[in-house]
Amino acid sequence: MLVGLSGVLAGYNGSFEFKSGEKYPEDVNYTFMRAFNAFFGIVCVPMAYYTARELKFKRATVWLVALMVLCENSYTTISRFILLDSMLLCGTFATVLCWSKFHNQRNNSFAPEWFFWLFMTGLSIGCVCSVKLVGLFVTALVGLYTVEDLWNKFGDTRMSIPTLGAHVFTRVIGLIIIPMIVYMFSFYLHFLILDHSGPGDAQMSSLFQANLKGTDVGRNSPLEVAYGSRLTLKNMGYGGGLLHSHIQTYPDGSGQQQVTCYHHKDTNNDWFIYPNRDDLPYVEEDEPRFIGDKDVIRLIHAQTGRNLHTHDIAAPVTKGEKEVSCYGNVTVGDAKDHWKVEVIRDVASSDRSRIRTLTTSFRLKNSVLGCYLRAGNTNLPQWGFKQIEVTCTKANNPRDAYTHWNIEAHTNDKRSDPAVYKSPFFHDFIHLNVAMMTSNNALVPDPDKQDDLASKWWQWPILHVGLRMCSWDDKVVKYFLLGNPLVYWGSTASIGVFGLVVAWYLIRWQRGYKELSLQDIDHIHYAGIYPIIGWVLHYLPSAVMARVTYVHHYYPALYFAVLIFAFLVDWFVRGKNKTVQYAVFGFLYTLTIGLYVYFIPICWGMTGPNRQYSYMKWFNNWRVSD
Repeated sequence: MLVGLSGVLAGYNGSFEFKSGEKYPEDVNYTFMRAFNAFFGIVCVPMAYYTARELKFKRATVWLVALMVLCENSYTTISRFILLDSMLLCGTFATVLCWSKFHNQRNNSFAPEWFFWLFMTGLSIGCVCSVKLVGLFVTALVGLYTVEDLWNKFGDTRMSIPTLGAHVFTRVIGLIIIPMIVYMFSFYLHFLILDHSGPGDAQMSSLFQANLKGTDVGRNSPLEVAYGSRLTLKNMGYGGGLLHSHIQTYPDGSGQQQVTCYHHKDTNNDWFIYPNRDDLPYVEEDEPRFIGDKDVIRLIHAQTGRNLHTHDIAAPVTKGEKEVSCYGNVTVGDAKDHWKVEVIRDVASSDRSRIRTLTTSFRLKNSVLGCYLRAGNTNLPQWGFKQIEVTCTKANNPRDAYTHWNIEAHTNDKRSDPAVYKSPFFHDFIHLNVAMMTSNNALVPDPDKQDDLASKWWQWPILHVGLRMCSWDDKVVKYFLLGNPLVYWGSTASIGVFGLVVAWYLIRWQRGYKELSLQDIDHIHYAGIYPIIGWVLHYLPSAVMARVTYVHHYYPALYFAVLIFAFLVDWFVRGKNKTVQYAVFGFLYTLTIGLYVYFIPICWGMTGPNRQYSYMKWFNNWRVSD
């Protein structure tokens, strides 16, 4: 929505789709939109400065932190594009700043400034999580700090129980309730502003879609379903799609035609509803025979003419459940094509004798195997186009929403317009969040395709690779996503060095040395250990998750690594004479600025032939001049 706001302010009319490689039309003021995004990257610099001050670094170290953020080439480059990353970084920096401000008010509990920074921390958490769910990692950092803080207060026997309760209550309000309100309010605005139908409609419930402007869902559809109706079935689980089939078959198992759930609308989602083979056959000229609770039906795929079918074969991914396929045709098949309708509820009527478009939710039970048609949020491999697996489950759980279905679109000769019913906000809120996470989890590397932009988690801290942001033709302006070598290598090395420093002091403490004051230990704790925790929380998930990863996924973690580097510099120069301090900081300032200027063409744009920038290709993996 913030990117959309920049478009509104720039006069963007929505006609240009921002497809990669396309030239901007003259009427698209992309310069303003890029400047809008760059603003979020710009404010990270003063926030880094004030955070370093709150962490009690020396003035020279505070300037070093601000300079490393300012002169980090990858931060500059990513902030110049119309992307979400600058906003994510801004939210992360803001949360760390507010947390450090709140921490320094710990001896001033319940004062106005204490309340202000507590609630600002919660507000920042809500904002960063509303940009990307990566914000949950900095939320976890604040959560760990809060747990430790409350645990220490619990151990303080001088603190009364009412005072301890007040501390818990205010943190629940400030760090849980306020972020949730901000996060949910962003979705409230999302639903309020984006009220037109679009290509992602199928990820939402049918009732939600029926209230969108320009949608066909629920418009001019017959209200009551009869034999011979052509319809689409929507899974009512969070993130559920439309029942779908296509001519491709399962590579293993039955080898029959695949059945999936799909989040995009096409004719492969259409099904005809027919009587079971023991019932009276469907005759088009006869009066409509309506379908209700306990009726046994067949579903015939409109495009291929095959029956929705299941059998005693394990599903391809969820092995504990049965495979669902399409098999036979209108005349060829068996009783495993029969599905019993079990109505769960109807939001518009208590009458279960008729299945209604949009409002009736029901389950489909196979008459032979006794299992229920189900579509969880499990994605098939590439051979199934990463679509959602459809299975038949033996578990008879009426509360399992992934076994619930409704009729979304419906055509029949007997027409009757249904009313439109409002979809509840909380249901839509949860539904969209699950759909987002499901889509994100489906972004896994494709072993059959070469992705030149993707990279591995271990490559990022050592600056092993960069990323081309656009075409590499000599006639276009080129941008390359690569960090400042000092910032990357220095911050990465500092993580290992910090571990050695902590181990050194622990060993000496165990041997009876008492060289650290309580103030020193407190400084290591909050200015050193917490940034380490922040780095681990942001970096470790990238190492374990299965989804495709890119270099920009490291950028929030990089900030915490910079704070660790600054802590070590600050720690090692303490007590040194002014000459040594001037030499150390002078060298670091000069190298940081010098390397930034050296690599500045990759941030501000490279024009002309690639070979003239070969001087920046220090390693073969830095594909600057290829």
